[in-house]
Amino acid sequence: MKKNKVAVLGGGSWGTALASTFAENDNEVILWSHNEDDVFNINTSHLNPRFLGSNKINQKVFATTDLEQAIDEAQVILFVVPTKAIRQVATQVEEILKGSGQTPIVGHATKGIEVSTFMRISQMISEIVSIANQDNMFFISGPSHAESVIQKGITLVSIASANQENAEIVQNLISTPYFRAYTENDLVGSEFAAAIKNVLAIAGGILTGLNLSDNTQAAFVTRGLAEIKRFGAKMGGESQTFDGLAGLGDLIVTATSPNSRNFKAGLGLAQGKNIDQIQDEMGMVVEGVATTKALHQIAMDYDITMPISEAVYQVVYEDQSIESQIQSLLNRPLTKEFN
Repeated sequence: MKKNKVAVLGGGSWGTALASTFAENDNEVILWSHNEDDVFNINTSHLNPRFLGSNKINQKVFATTDLEQAIDEAQVILFVVPTKAIRQVATQVEEILKGSGQTPIVGHATKGIEVSTFMRISQMISEIVSIANQDNMFFISGPSHAESVIQKGITLVSIASANQENAEIVQNLISTPYFRAYTENDLVGSEFAAAIKNVLAIAGGILTGLNLSDNTQAAFVTRGLAEIKRFGAKMGGESQTFDGLAGLGDLIVTATSPNSRNFKAGLGLAQGKNIDQIQDEMGMVVEGVATTKALHQIAMDYDITMPISEAVYQVVYEDQSIESQIQSLLNRPLTKEFN
């Protein structure tokens, strides 16, 4: 029987971990990366030390810098490149697909919002890749740090798509005894939840860096979820999405774990570093930084109350002190918990 071919575009920590998970089910998995050293390491030692240290990658994963080779005859194409690289890679994919006549299932696992257009990732891809549209694309999200996934820690994710058949195909290709995928149909809500939780994770890192109490941390997660729900509902998401893996689940793991780049950025801010210094030291994309800017503008345009997210914006982009923003949050007018 011919194996299913999955092309994973993006050789960072998350893309590598997902490629390795797909390979656990004996799929043919091609991981595309622009970095020749990463490709060499994956193919020769089954390691991606720059992103995943000494954690072994499934030896069936084959890496390449040749995008055409990666997506040739692929049944599934999964974008896992940073938000800022989506359009460039999508344009190359479109050129290849138009020439080949292929019609693979297209999805992504990138968590961000484009700053210049405020588009979700699926909107960006569908604007460029002609066979991809909002009715058939899928999105993988949930509480799933790459470091835990590559170590085969028990992980649950959601696959959001309006096309249930496509979602189930991907669900069966990626689910393993330790990696369990659920399907759901709210692409809009899932993408916004994933993007917003990155901003909130910066706040979570700040609170941890300040050694604030468990009470504070619990209150933050609860009120952070309220912001996700408020924003998501305004933008057309479904309420149950935000209580599930794509919402609450992803928020908890990202806003409380040092495995999160956004959380680490918050820790750095609590230590008095500025955001440029933090990103230079990390050497990796911190999606929540750009999303903070986009979220600020969208919330203003649509009159959505986002106090914690706005406080992060004030610290990151307006050079306001953390202490002043905490006081500003605590001095807000008293109100009902549920409106």
